[in-house]
Amino acid sequence: MAKKNNNGNGKVINSQAAMTKAVKSICDILRRDKAKGARLYVPELTWMFFLRYLDIMEEKEEQKTKALGKKFEGTLVSPYRWRDWGAPYDFKISLKEAVSKKLQGWKRKELSEKSLGSYLSFVNDKLFPYLKELGEKPGASNKQKVISEIFRNKEKTILASETNLQNALDKIHALAETTISEQHIFPISQAFEGLLPSLGEKKNDGGQFFTPREIIRVIVNAIKPEVGRTVYDPCCGTGGFLIEAYKYMMKQNPTPTQIEELKTEILWGREDAGEAIPICLANMVLHEVDLPRIWHGNTLTGNVTYGDLFEGAPNQFDYVLTNPPFGSKEGKDAQAQFAYKSGKAQILFLQHIIDSLADGGTCGMVIDEGVMFHTKTAAYQQTKRKLLSECNLWCVISLPQGVFVNAGAGVKTDLFFFTKDQQTERVWYYDMTLTDDFKPRKVNKGNPLTYSDFHDFFERLALNPNNPKRISERSWYVSIDEIKEKKFDLKATNENAPDFSDKRNTAELIAIISDTQKQIEEGLRNLQK
Repeated sequence: MAKKNNNGNGKVINSQAAMTKAVKSICDILRRDKAKGARLYVPELTWMFFLRYLDIMEEKEEQKTKALGKKFEGTLVSPYRWRDWGAPYDFKISLKEAVSKKLQGWKRKELSEKSLGSYLSFVNDKLFPYLKELGEKPGASNKQKVISEIFRNKEKTILASETNLQNALDKIHALAETTISEQHIFPISQAFEGLLPSLGEKKNDGGQFFTPREIIRVIVNAIKPEVGRTVYDPCCGTGGFLIEAYKYMMKQNPTPTQIEELKTEILWGREDAGEAIPICLANMVLHEVDLPRIWHGNTLTGNVTYGDLFEGAPNQFDYVLTNPPFGSKEGKDAQAQFAYKSGKAQILFLQHIIDSLADGGTCGMVIDEGVMFHTKTAAYQQTKRKLLSECNLWCVISLPQGVFVNAGAGVKTDLFFFTKDQQTERVWYYDMTLTDDFKPRKVNKGNPLTYSDFHDFFERLALNPNNPKRISERSWYVSIDEIKEKKFDLKATNENAPDFSDKRNTAELIAIISDTQKQIEEGLRNLQK
């Protein structure tokens, strides 16, 4: 039987939408203070969600440890645990009793009876410095190092009102305690997930860290990462690719040893943006990745800000899942690290990705479609030649315009899938720019591209590559020889295609397909230039 939650509105949360709505009500509290946009309130809620979740996990571990008759060593000490300073307290219990027995919210109750400002002063001047220094202490655990990195640049809460801060804390505390119906379980990790798309809202710069989760799921499910094999994202943002890979692997019934390895030694990432790092680390921990192996620094230059969590990383990885930044420029210090010099980050990242793949390793990535068509710059030509000669580019998906509009990018994009240590012989191209009735697919904030839109792609992908059903009105092969020799004949290609006259006038359909094929023909040929 469903129970009512305690998030202040008396409603049962039975969907992700309802959970997101509850989280947005917390955002509203922050917005009425100093956190006016997502770029401000998402980081603020990140540390709150993280500390709440950490306390829940610590309490569970403490109960298990004591049940075995062993001493429990907590990651945080009193009064810096959420249950001490962040949790609500019982007004009916005296301060003396609350403090002596260390009851829930005892430190908060103590601070509430002091002068105005004492609570904010504790958070800013006591709590944050303690958390930042935690990982620097001799014998610091991996979890303590992660905590220090999350709070490395956190000087104080952005909120100026103690009332607003405590109201937000109370809602997060209640949200985490919510009991949902047996049919719907939405843990705090999913509550946090509801925050991330707001990074890409209009007028927010945070879209650069956010890849639509539906696109990530498509890439992960096309690659099918196997338990026990390493995953790497060289520009991991808020950790979406690593988290989806983790969830995919956890569905493979891993052994306890494999689960431990998956939580500590399988998922590796790099990220330069200081504001993205705490969100990424907290997001991964909230999804029960005990040791997020995230390197903080510039991937392309190699300049590191904090690299302790990346210690022991392999030189190459079994899978690379990523979405390199669109259009960013790099200086000579980054270019010096690569054989083919370019100020365009995406070209340098493509070289880095190929070099980071182990032999037989596979990559699934988002790429600006302009990379395919650009032929005027030597580095573009050389990098694309490197891709086709060192890797098998076995699939290209053309995405419709507007997929990344919520992330502040209107650029046309493709998905590349390739495996290292095999030369490209032919490319299977799949066109997502048209609907099932062959009209241009319109994608915008109100009509995003969803995972279900890829049902036909996955059905055909599951077939043997030589199965004639791989070819359709929206999918076909182009051989590397045809690309090299520029002999790709649309008429010859289409004469063996299935008869689609029952769906649309054949002449009109061929015209539509031909226009798209001409574009991909040019793009694939340009990969050779």
